[in-house]
Amino acid sequence: MKHGKGPEARKRIVITGGAGFIGAHLCRRLLAEGHEVTCIDSFRTGRLSNLDPIATHPGFRIIQADVTRFETVGLDPADEIYHLACAASPPHYQADPIHTMMTCVVGTAAFLDYAARCGARFLLASTSEVYGDPEVHPQTESYRGAVNPTGPRACYDEGKRAAEALAYDHARAGGVGVRVARIFNTYGPLMRADDGRVVSNFIAQALAGRPLTLYGTGLQTRSFCYVSDMVEGLMRLMGHPEPVLAPVNLGNPEERTMRELAETVARLCNVPLRMAQHPLPKDDPHRRCPDISRARSLLGWAPRVGLEAGLAETIASHRQAEHRAAPQILATGTREACAVPSPG
Repeated sequence: MKHGKGPEARKRIVITGGAGFIGAHLCRRLLAEGHEVTCIDSFRTGRLSNLDPIATHPGFRIIQADVTRFETVGLDPADEIYHLACAASPPHYQADPIHTMMTCVVGTAAFLDYAARCGARFLLASTSEVYGDPEVHPQTESYRGAVNPTGPRACYDEGKRAAEALAYDHARAGGVGVRVARIFNTYGPLMRADDGRVVSNFIAQALAGRPLTLYGTGLQTRSFCYVSDMVEGLMRLMGHPEPVLAPVNLGNPEERTMRELAETVARLCNVPLRMAQHPLPKDDPHRRCPDISRARSLLGWAPRVGLEAGLAETIASHRQAEHRAAPQILATGTREACAVPSPG
């Protein structure tokens, strides 16, 4: 594998879910650093418009495919595989919970097998949701979580836990250099207005002049990591030269209440703060905050972008998106490289 420096370090990289929010930022960053990137995405929640700036890059190609039905045998060998495929917001992953679970299990198994065949490093994008509604604060990687295995969020929570088990089974079998990133709440440009998570909800509602939807008391907490920081963390984890035999939390350790976030978004959007209160959804975590000691010591990584600066960029991106045409969606396919329509 090509993990040196200079021209010889050009790598062939596969990113599943590469048209999604984090995936598209990762595609752009890796191409900018001179690598060849193949994006595999079903476009269930990912968008072609996220890839517009890189669509014609000579080192980039798109394959439209569902990872639960994808035959990896025909893929060219890769040096690295970032496995990001899966809807990540509750409204999206709960819309088709069976598909969500199969994406986590069947899709992960398929790309672990592919990694084993070509000797690629494999990074699994896991999630802070594996901690459930945690009873330990902040959450360390050794905490085993408090997950409801039969609740409405289980398709994602338990799906990612199963994906982690598969990844480490492959690592123990000696076939794959595995890395597992437990990603905490991430935000930034390219988030869908209908993403369903709190940052995009608040921004879309504020810009439309609507009350901000507040669930429960608003005192529940999250920790928000700007997307460029998250991409940096993922790349550092992938690039770590030694085996990484335990998950690594990636997120911002600054805990914020939902009320604090609502106040900040309204102020940055220059609108009066109005809130509509609703009951807290079932199994929604009351507190969520990462302990990133492992990421600091192992990767030398910590978030750098402050919340207000990151929200300002995200709000500007949402304003620009209001003036763009709706994205075109490719016809359903299996594993052919697809041409990307021009924007608008």
